[in-house]
Amino acid sequence: MPRTAPRRRRFVIAVMASLALGAAAAPAQAQDEPADLIINGDFASGNTGWWSTANLTGAVADGEWCVDVPGGTANAWDAIVGQDSLPLVTGESYELRFTARASTDVSVRALVQRPVDPWPTAVEELPLLGTEAASFSYSFTSAADWTDAQLAFQIGRQAEPWQFCLSEVQLLTGAEPPVYEPDTGPRVRVNQVAYFPDGPKGATLVTDATDPVPWQLHDAAGALVAEGDSAPHGAESTSGESVHVIDFSDVSATGEGFTITADGETSYPFAIGGNAYGDLAVDAMSFYYPMRSGLAIDDAIAPGYGREAGHVDVAPNQGDGAVPCYDDACDYTLDVTGGWYDAGDHGKYVVNGGISVAQLMSVYERALHAPTGDAARLADGSLRIPEHGDGVPDVLDEARWEMEFLLSMQVPAGEELAGMAHHKIHDENWTGLPLMPADDPQARYLYPPSTAATLNLAAAAAQASRLFARYDAEFAAECLEAAETAWAAALAHPDLYAPETSPAGGGPYGDSNVTDEFYWAASELFLTTGAKPYEEFVLESKLHDADSYGPGAFYWGSVAALAKLDLALVPNALPGRDDVVAQVVAGADHYLELQAASPWGLSYGSNGTFDWGSNSSVLNELVVVATAFDLTGEAQYRDGVMSGLDYLLGRNALGNSYVTGYGSHDSHNMHSRWFANQLDPNLPNPPAGTLAGGPNSVTATWDPVAQRWLNGCAPQRCYIDDIGSWATNELTVNWNAPLAQIATFAADQLATVAASPSCEVEYKINGQWPGGFNAQILVRNTGDESLEGLKLRWALPTGQSIVHSWSVELVQEGHTVTATELAGGQALKPGRTFTFGFIGDKDARTAVAPASVTCSTA
Repeated sequence: MPRTAPRRRRFVIAVMASLALGAAAAPAQAQDEPADLIINGDFASGNTGWWSTANLTGAVADGEWCVDVPGGTANAWDAIVGQDSLPLVTGESYELRFTARASTDVSVRALVQRPVDPWPTAVEELPLLGTEAASFSYSFTSAADWTDAQLAFQIGRQAEPWQFCLSEVQLLTGAEPPVYEPDTGPRVRVNQVAYFPDGPKGATLVTDATDPVPWQLHDAAGALVAEGDSAPHGAESTSGESVHVIDFSDVSATGEGFTITADGETSYPFAIGGNAYGDLAVDAMSFYYPMRSGLAIDDAIAPGYGREAGHVDVAPNQGDGAVPCYDDACDYTLDVTGGWYDAGDHGKYVVNGGISVAQLMSVYERALHAPTGDAARLADGSLRIPEHGDGVPDVLDEARWEMEFLLSMQVPAGEELAGMAHHKIHDENWTGLPLMPADDPQARYLYPPSTAATLNLAAAAAQASRLFARYDAEFAAECLEAAETAWAAALAHPDLYAPETSPAGGGPYGDSNVTDEFYWAASELFLTTGAKPYEEFVLESKLHDADSYGPGAFYWGSVAALAKLDLALVPNALPGRDDVVAQVVAGADHYLELQAASPWGLSYGSNGTFDWGSNSSVLNELVVVATAFDLTGEAQYRDGVMSGLDYLLGRNALGNSYVTGYGSHDSHNMHSRWFANQLDPNLPNPPAGTLAGGPNSVTATWDPVAQRWLNGCAPQRCYIDDIGSWATNELTVNWNAPLAQIATFAADQLATVAASPSCEVEYKINGQWPGGFNAQILVRNTGDESLEGLKLRWALPTGQSIVHSWSVELVQEGHTVTATELAGGQALKPGRTFTFGFIGDKDARTAVAPASVTCSTA
């Protein structure tokens, strides 16, 4: 079933910026010869023709205008020098030249724009100034006729006073049109991180050759490991390139520093095997700690990322401790301190937070129920967070930080919309870059409750309840109460839709179709409680039997597929559950078909559109494929996940790894107000394991940087690693969540490459009664050698607990049960079967078997 293209955050802001493309004004006459539009750019007449904000003082000497800039300003535009009434002509190219210096190293903002709301820009640059005068030059092509363009140097945002000096300013007509030539590296495009030793290994060669091209694989020492011929694919529309495919899947060598040479090009180096995905999984999940609001980030825990707590009611913050409703829409305030900053700004959004925390919790839930899952990888102490030593898996501790914020967004009892959830909280106005969270001076507001936000809260809180039940029963009960309260409130107010537009300061996250949110919330509440009303709602939903696996699979505005993944993987007694499993597998088959047809191993984008956050769409499709592997054990699904990861890690049209810190050529200038090294060398780049949004071919959502450089791009090439390009290069909590899922999946697969014990397990519910059940487990050695020290592991389904067992020792830690001393502690001989059992307690639902039982040996 076709889906509409996902609506992404900041849509309205991006559209307003793009209005410049259609602006109508009396056109200025194009110049036959280059002309300088700047008046007195050499300052021979003092500062005639120039203006400055009232907080600046200065003088001209020796052709240089120096102004004293006060400290303590929050935004770049709090101090400006500029010149007005500059005529620009559609299609004309211009060159902005200037020389500048500063009394200290500092970045400023140089703009050619219209000085009227919504302030469309023709060029925006962020030059870094030093104490020695340096010359800068920027070319651009005007997309509109403007008689009133403005040149502005925005020089605020510094804590301490400093001096800005400007000279030799020109805005010249007749410039060469700027051309963006990204550094795409070698024409042999590979996964720059690691391939599986026993998995698919593919590379893509960009070449106009029509015949196969010889290739060679060399190890780090330069020795030839393998060779062969490429398979020509020809012209490929998403990249705008002619390409060949190189398949070296038969290579079994392992190590680091491998390269492929073909057509006179040598690839970036890569590994085969190793623990790169274990490291990536830790980094992708540890990303969330520096994104926390309401907490000082400890540099000892996250080296290089320590900072003051943001929005904790300490000046200049107005804080999140008592936030009112926007435009006096309510007469109460809420303490919404905490949670994660959503993206590169200081906003916090329930619908985006809801899906993000759900997917992060699903990292842990998959570890419980998937045959290759490993909950020990996620144990207390596994991530870079401060909550070590509490006995709770770190990924759940991180999820709790966001979950508690989501609970705080619920309308209090006694109010008109009690139980509903406010859609979002953010600043009254957009702030500039860079700006540390603790330095944000804007007023903060709650925005009206929405049905979508309320159901996100219900779904995420229900999932949290079942996962925290083994670790913190009180918090689990609080989550379940909030979830059921939210569900009832959503049923009472099913059509409070979030608008498609938003006041300044935050994205809208509009959503006028919440049938999928109802389906997701009902599914999670059913999985947690087993209650009949939720089961009936799930079965009666028109989405239950619908195809939910279109482009991108799911995202914050379309969550039906997310519900089905949990219904398929988490043990439950839903009637017709096998049909849900079949839907997931069919969806994965569809993605594998698309992947097989792509010379990039890419299932996403075959329709020619790469949407905002396309990299998260690539990953969410891979989440479906990974779940199909967990459900079936069939290797093609595991291999499909690994091939899909290749694209994100360098096997793409730009030869770029979209994950910071991974690969030879990686994204690291993501749009962020505090991971802003591109603007201020005293600030860091995003932490390792941060995912860039990725190519965005939807021009209506482009930012000024994308508008300037990416016109005419092939879909895969509509990306630029620039901090100003929020439409292609933003970081967000919901984009890193599926990266955490897939990186953890990959790490689990690498850890199980070695052959597992030859055993077969049958887990039977022999009988059940109100409040209890009897389980019998049969273990058979299917191999040719005796199994020493055999043990079994499974996750106890929700609502069950063990009373006593026989013929075996059962140890429960959290959700995980381990059976040891099988066969009386003796080796299990080939062909022999050992049987044991236990009596368990259960709640009112039907007792079900675990999703999987895994064997291991000491």
